[in-house]
Amino acid sequence: MSTQWKYLVVKVKTGMLGDFKMETLQEELDRHGRLGWELVNVVHATPTISSPTLIFKKEV
Repeated sequence: MSTQWKYLVVKVKTGMLGDFKMETLQEELDRHGRLGWELVNVVHATPTISSPTLIFKKEV
């Protein structure tokens, strides 16, 4: 039987000018890591996406 995955998408909170603190990013990574989520991708901010988006996976 093949492994099945559950996915989670989290937007990193940004300030009014679209900036974010590295501490905020670290807190998000640590919090989800403690819950068993593994980071698999980061979608960086672009003109249409205002903040970095973290994509995690966890085995079901």
